[in-house]
Amino acid sequence: MSNLELKRGAQFTGVSALVSSATLVCCVLPVVLVSVGAGATLASLVTRFPQLIWLSQHKAWVFGAAGVLLLMSALVLRWQRGLPCPVDPVAGRQCQRLRQISVGLFSFAALAYSVGALFAFVIPYLRTFS
Repeated sequence: MSNLELKRGAQFTGVSALVSSATLVCCVLPVVLVSVGAGATLASLVTRFPQLIWLSQHKAWVFGAAGVLLLMSALVLRWQRGLPCPVDPVAGRQCQRLRQISVGLFSFAALAYSVGALFAFVIPYLRTFS
């Protein structure tokens, strides 16, 4: 397997991490800022970046896109796991390092997605029972 294929996998996983972190921005950031008494900061942030409102209004689409990218990223990582690294020592180390980077990015993306889903869907649902 060439390092180019691994780099493409790492790039794809990086895009998944970026989209998953959008779930944090749309759903976790507002809750955390209001919880710590920084509502004015949130208001100025929304004034400066009105796209945050769009992300919050379309959170189902944001989470859907992030979920699809995470699933595709998981499939790419699983496929790459079975491919051999080059025999050349330098290229072999680069191959292993790119695999570690990809797994780290995927782990971050999955964690960001999970935390975002918790704040966007689970906690508001639980609050309806109290």
